[in-house]
This record gives sequence, structure tokens and C-alpha cells, in this order.
Amino acid sequence: MSGMLASVENLDEALLVLEAGVDIIDLKSPSNGALGALPVETVSRIVQAVGGRRPVSATIGDLPMEPQWVRQAVESMAGTGVDYVKIGLFPGGDWQQTVSGLSPLAVRGIRLVAVLFGDQNPGLGQIAELAKAGFSAAMLDTLDKQGGSLTHVCTQDFLRDFVAEVGAYGMVCGLAGSLRQADVTQLLNLRPDYLGFRGALCLRHDRTAGLDANAVRIIRRLVA
Repeated sequence: MSGMLASVENLDEALLVLEAGVDIIDLKSPSNGALGALPVETVSRIVQAVGGRRPVSATIGDLPMEPQWVRQAVESMAGTGVDYVKIGLFPGGDWQQTVSGLSPLAVRGIRLVAVLFGDQNPGLGQIAELAKAGFSAAMLDTLDKQGGSLTHVCTQDFLRDFVAEVGAYGMVCGLAGSLRQADVTQLLNLRPDYLGFRGALCLRHDRTAGLDANAVRIIRRLVA
């Protein structure tokens, strides 16, 4: 059975999705990029308010694949007490050294989530490298939020293979990327561990607008 991840950008939104019964509360700043980061002070306040009632994840921002920068950002975000730290594997830079450089943090118990971008032609071979480095989870998302949902930029076969490959390495698998109500049934059939949403939960389906409580409830029912 797949769970629902809801991305929020402030405490009020976090409490709204908590009340709606989402499975993971994901903290990000949609106006600052695909994986825009919230200030660590804001993340800490939200973690304290949620109080362990749901797992909380947070992104480190749209950072280049530079090992030292990414590691510092991961350590800073992990210090807020979040359950998962999300790292986008953005184009350019040295993703292999960046990923392997995070292995000591995984050994320390920091649960790392890699975010690959379906509209950037990711290779399934990356998943083995993530597992070797100790990542807890891998998500498939989209980088260009105007380019259509994940189901439009990836074939069904690729999505199925991604879910199977992540599961084969014992990692948690998530699918996200401008998902809409029409995508839910198709993706649930692939049996990912989580489906992630932002735009579909917002007023006017604008990911930078505030959440719409009714839209959150509708998606929650569809996933459940």
C-alpha cells in the first residue's frame, strides 16, 4: 500500500496536512526552485510542532553537485531533527563523489533521500551507487515544473523499472513531479512506497500558492 507525501512551506500548512492524515510531511520552499530549501530555523519549529506524530523530510535546496557544499547542507538540515534529508541529483557537477561523500553521514544514522529527475534522463545504474552509499530512499521527480507531470515525461515501463530497482536494493521508493489527480491510479498500480504532491494540493494548482484544504482531502482519499 502506497503512502502520501505532502510538501509544505510553513507551520500552518504542516498542521493542515497533519490533520488530513498524510503519511510524510515534506518541507520545501516551492518559490525557490524544484527543491528549494526552507531556513533551518523554520524547519526546526515545524519539527517541534509536529512532535513525532508523522515523519518529516526536508530538502537542502537546488545545490550543484559539489561534495563539500552538499555535505555541509545535509549536516545542517539533519541538525533540525527531521527524519529524512532530501538531496537532488542535479545536472552537472560530480554526482558520484557527492553521493559517496555522504556515506559517512548515512553511517551516523542520517537518513538520506536521493531525488532523481525523470525529465533529465536518469540512469537506473545510479540506484546501485545510492544503495552502496547508504541512502535510505530514492525518489523520481521532475526538474521543470512547467513541463508536465512525471507520467508525461517518463514512460510507464521506465517508472515500473525504477520502482522495481529501488525496491531490489531495499530502499524506500517515491514518485512525485507535478502529479495530478489523474495520475494517482496509474502510479498506485506500480506500488511505490509513496506518492508526493505539491501543486495538486494548492489553490489553482499553483505550487507557489497556499494549500487548499479540500484538495488535500481529495488526494488523501485517492491515495488511501
